[in-house]
Amino acid sequence: MTGGETSTEDESSRTRFRSIPLTLASAILLLLILIGGLVGCQGSGFGNARSARKLPSMVILLADDAGYVDFGFTGLQQVSTPHIDRIAAEGVTCSQGYVCASVCSPSRAGLLTGRYPQRFGHEMNLPAGSKLGLPVTEQTVADRLQQHGYTTGAIGKWHLGEEPPFRPLRRGFDEFRGFLGGSRTYLDRKNLSRRTLWLDGDEPVPLPAAYVTDAIGSEAARFIRDHHSRPFFLYVSFSAVHTPMQALESDLASVPPGEAGKRRKLLAMTIALDRAIGEILAAIDDSGIADHTLVMFVNDNGGATNNASDNGPLRGMKGSKFEGGIRVPWAVRWPGHIPAGSRFDAPVSTLDIAATVLSAAKVPADALQQLDGVDLSDHLGGRREDAPHEVLFWRRAVAAAVRHGPWKLIRVEGLSTQLFHLEQDPGERDDIAAEHPEIAADLLARLERWERGLIDPAWQTGEVWRRNQVEKHRIDFLGRDKERTLP
Repeated sequence: MTGGETSTEDESSRTRFRSIPLTLASAILLLLILIGGLVGCQGSGFGNARSARKLPSMVILLADDAGYVDFGFTGLQQVSTPHIDRIAAEGVTCSQGYVCASVCSPSRAGLLTGRYPQRFGHEMNLPAGSKLGLPVTEQTVADRLQQHGYTTGAIGKWHLGEEPPFRPLRRGFDEFRGFLGGSRTYLDRKNLSRRTLWLDGDEPVPLPAAYVTDAIGSEAARFIRDHHSRPFFLYVSFSAVHTPMQALESDLASVPPGEAGKRRKLLAMTIALDRAIGEILAAIDDSGIADHTLVMFVNDNGGATNNASDNGPLRGMKGSKFEGGIRVPWAVRWPGHIPAGSRFDAPVSTLDIAATVLSAAKVPADALQQLDGVDLSDHLGGRREDAPHEVLFWRRAVAAAVRHGPWKLIRVEGLSTQLFHLEQDPGERDDIAAEHPEIAADLLARLERWERGLIDPAWQTGEVWRRNQVEKHRIDFLGRDKERTLP
């Protein structure tokens, strides 16, 4: 058939098509369009579970008040933590991982918003039973991910507000199972306060396991099994190894002889924490999503003074601006993106968690511009060699600090400014401010410029905590036993 000619068969077909009633023809055309649209959706990543799987899921595992060397991958030898260590073995260890605050509530506020908590007045720990909370003007990482189609869950300790406007279901989380306060008994008890009741959403329910740490692990595993077919963000906030020091007899029996008192209980509580994380990792494996899931393990602040935690060579404890108060165990696993068994030695901050997971979720870059954290994926993956941060800052009431390169300055009300070179003196024993006045002046100026972008604290801490901060930062207040004398 030559150009311009029309076969009898083609003409007959056209005639038959024209003879179909218009309504039926329109329906056929609409059906063809819909089929084409579905095929297009499958290619774009929004059509089905398999295409949605192109976006990773994220699981943040947050321990509470543990010491810097209280896990196998950071040096613990008395008991084993194989599941937590597995995250490091299959990913990267961040040797200079910092929190944005040295106590529980502001640390969590910074982690979940990606912004210095001092920017929005969340500088101090929340007073127990108060009507305060993470300001509703702040968006959490869960808010942002929820807006981009992620299923979001929070399990365990909240500590960001007990009143309804501050609770997890109003802060971007589709599901919440846990308790609202900063700590609670590890065993179920009658007559618990509102902040220590175990909740499903906003409703009190029985504790789903005999021990809170196991309950957190099982609820997190359940969330993963329920939602593994679509991308999810899961924030798992353990209360272990925060006081009260309560351990299961079966876990105490696994602690070697010779360990006694609080340290024995802490090690047993660490065994339970590792077991719970093992259950979470097993749920990821069993759901077939390990290769598509970013898993991050980090502690909320340095080891506490009242739970026998061990910060090893780092000076200071929870609440202080010495390294023992703000440098924490940190490991990240993300198959295909982070080399297994690697190590990253530049300073990183929990402020970076929000930017990293939002970037992994392909949230538009303009949504990250107001964050203080940075996307760590290329740094941790070995694709960038520069340091993520030029400078990092901390402040809580009377004490503040700034780190720039190897230099760190601590400024405390009523005390002389202290300067340390962390590469030469990681234990912060030698104050060299007098030998390097120009460096001290530069860091102090940087700190003051940063403070001009903050607001006044929305609430204050108790006078006892202010006094303790001053005492903890005296240059002659040395030694773990002495540090543990002050909460």
